[in-house]
Amino acid sequence: MSNATTRIWDLPTRLFHWLLAACVIALVVTAKVGGNAMEWHLRLGHVVLALLVFRILWGVVGGHWSRFATFIPGPARLLRYLRQAAADTTVGHNPLGALSVLALLLVLGLQVGTGLLSDDEIAFAGPLTRFVGGDTVAWATGWHKDWGQWLLLGLLALHLCAVAFYAVVRRKPLVQAMLHGNQPAPAGTAASRDGLAARLLALLLIAACAAAAWWVYGLGSTPGF
Repeated sequence: MSNATTRIWDLPTRLFHWLLAACVIALVVTAKVGGNAMEWHLRLGHVVLALLVFRILWGVVGGHWSRFATFIPGPARLLRYLRQAAADTTVGHNPLGALSVLALLLVLGLQVGTGLLSDDEIAFAGPLTRFVGGDTVAWATGWHKDWGQWLLLGLLALHLCAVAFYAVVRRKPLVQAMLHGNQPAPAGTAASRDGLAARLLALLLIAACAAAAWWVYGLGSTPGF
């Protein structure tokens, strides 16, 4: 690995990462506090919905290292990594990290989806509960409050442990890379597009995702929809 650094994580990806982390922490806190905080829990859930949709889109049109086609590993690449993990020089997400990212996105998506369909029969009801039957609402509520919550917390704990392991044992500053976007990389490594045009595209995408999430939020208060 050379001493030269390359732009790996573009600004939209970095902002997504830290905004999502802040929202998830706030969601856990508001869920535990309950009461009036559940209104903020609902709003934050829609923020996460917008962020997740944006990340899916950015995984198609974003910077090179943010694209799913770049970092999702095939079986051969995953096996090769497992055999040579001790000599890991991966740029961007390594194969296990990529699988961790996909798992987190999927579980977060399931949590958001079931949250939109949840009803605690006291003071909180997701905006989509009126469009499905009682059995679906009951299942979504149960998953969101129990199995889904613990699965998400388990994945987050595993993610934090992996980051700590790479920082302490492997001496790879993953947190710093997600702050400034650069990583040491071999000469000739492709850099992610992170100029004004890419950032404007990201801004347009997140605006559209926010508008869609706001529309979903409004379904909960639209009579006769």
